[in-house]
Formats: sequence, C-alpha cells, structure tokens
Amino acid sequence: MQATGKVGLFGAAGAAGQSIAAALGAAGRDYRVVGRSRGPLEAAFGRDPHAEIVTWNPDDPASIRAAAEGLQTVIYLVGVPYDQFAAHPPLMERTLAGVTAAGVERFILIGTVYPYGRAQGNPISEDHPREPHTFKGRMRLAQENLVLAAHGCNGLSTLVLRLPDFYGPCIERSLLNGVFEGAATGKRAQMIGPLDVPHEFIYLPDIGPVVEKLTRTPAAYGRWWHRAGAGTITQREVARQAYALAGRAPKLMVAGKTLLRLLGLFNPLMRELVEMNYLMTEPVVLDDSALTKLIGPIARTSYEEGIRHAFDAAREAAAPKAGTNGSTANAV
Repeated sequence: MQATGKVGLFGAAGAAGQSIAAALGAAGRDYRVVGRSRGPLEAAFGRDPHAEIVTWNPDDPASIRAAAEGLQTVIYLVGVPYDQFAAHPPLMERTLAGVTAAGVERFILIGTVYPYGRAQGNPISEDHPREPHTFKGRMRLAQENLVLAAHGCNGLSTLVLRLPDFYGPCIERSLLNGVFEGAATGKRAQMIGPLDVPHEFIYLPDIGPVVEKLTRTPAAYGRWWHRAGAGTITQREVARQAYALAGRAPKLMVAGKTLLRLLGLFNPLMRELVEMNYLMTEPVVLDDSALTKLIGPIARTSYEEGIRHAFDAAREAAAPKAGTNGSTANAV
C-alpha cells in the first residue's frame, strides 16, 4: 500500500459519500467534499476537522477544475435524476477533463450492476460480458467506458468499483428503506416486488473502508472490481426480521411490474422503475474474490446485524414525530 495525498469526494452528500468520508476520517486523512450546495455538505461533514467543503457547478469546466485542484484522488459519486440518465456520459466527460487539467492522479467511479444487463449465471465475476439491454444500463456503460479509457492518459489512473443494491440506517434511496420505516412506525411498507427472489444487498457503511484502501493501492487501477454483500436474502425475509424487531407482523404493500406500469402513467419515477424491474426477477449477484485477493479480507456486516442497525435508526428518527403528537402518531 502507498501513502496518498488528499482525496476528493465528488457528489459527497449522499449515503455512500458519508460512508467513505467516515473511513477517511477514521484513518486520520484529510479529504474534500464537493457538491452543488453547501448546506447539505455542512450538515453532513461540518463537524469533521478532516473535511474541507467545496461547492462546484458540474456544468462549468472551470468550476470542475477548481474543485479538483490540489487533490491526488477523486472518488466520483455524482448522481442524476432517475429520469435523466442521458446526462451521465457528458457529465463524466467534463469531469474527467477537469480533473486531468487539475493534475489529479487517481480516479475512482463508484458504479452499479446496470452495465452487465442480465446475469449469465450467478454469482458473476469481473469477466462477465457487459451487455446492457436497458437505456440506463447503456448510459452507465458509456460512463464507465469513459473512465476506463482515461486510464494511463495525462498521468491519470482510473478504476470502477461495482456495487450491488445497498441498504443501511436512514438511507432513503434504498429499496429497503420503506421496510424499516414501516416497521418502526407501524405503517404499511411500500415495496417493489417480487419479494421472494433471493437478492444481494450491501450494508452501505461497509463500503468506506474498502474505498479508502483502494485510494492507496496502485495495483488496483486500470480495471473494474466487484464489492459484494453478505450473500443473498429475500425482501420478505428482511421485512420479517425488521417487523419482528418492532414486535409486529409485517404489513406490506407490493408493487410488481404491472402496477409500476400503471403508476408510471402518473408518476415519472415509477415509470422509470419499470425498465429496471428485471433486477428484481433476475438479480445480479457479485463475486468479489478478485478484490479480496488484492486487498485482503473484507468485513461484511451480516443481514441480521445490518437490519437491526437500520431498524434502530428508523425508530430513532420516528420518535420525535411521535413525541410531537403525544403518541405514536404514525401508527395505523
């Protein structure tokens, strides 16, 4: 492992950025968080003496370069609205140009399973074909191809770290977040089905230490890697465990592909979920033995422990609401 200079987290305010920042801070490393708005960055990182807060305009090449000045490594976590995936490739082109102009040496894209398309048998290793059959998959593929093509150009080394679906405490964009909120409040959990297909999830706080290690592992660059979860679990089992922690029987409202299509007539987000519903019926499960061979053993939070942490956080978040109304205001 090599010692490294300062790391910048572009798109830092999300849950993955906070996990990586926590790992950098725990290692005693200074880092820069970059986002469009200062408020969310201050809320998430303002109390960490290791954090430098910088805002940027990702549409402005000069702003991108300025945000990257003085960094050795950039970790890219920038999201776009789910119905605007066509923005991913041009945004990546501008970002790569800006970080290269700033003299950044290493670039890590936190990626998804979308570029693979349908799995040709699970679990899959990194040699699985990248043959996306969806628009979102093609946009993600174009994005990561830009990253990989930049490796070795103008002093830049790049890699892609591919993750499965994630969950954890108070992560609103997780497929499972509604389960924990429902269990904590007694409400019915809204879920996307089917619920009985084994699916891989990663406990998001586990990501940070791996990414921190990759920032100081030169041998990792020039390819993509998998970071797997703790095996597979069905969504129904997640719900059973979460509601059991609350002493309740599961109360679930499940939207399958047909209902998503119907809801999509009125809700743009629901319409976008239809295309990716194949991942619920034909999940992609990752094999990360190559990464383990490179960096050594990887800590994996069990589903039982992760579900408990996520439920506890949801219950704590719901408590002030209940107190404000004098009782369990969200209970059914």
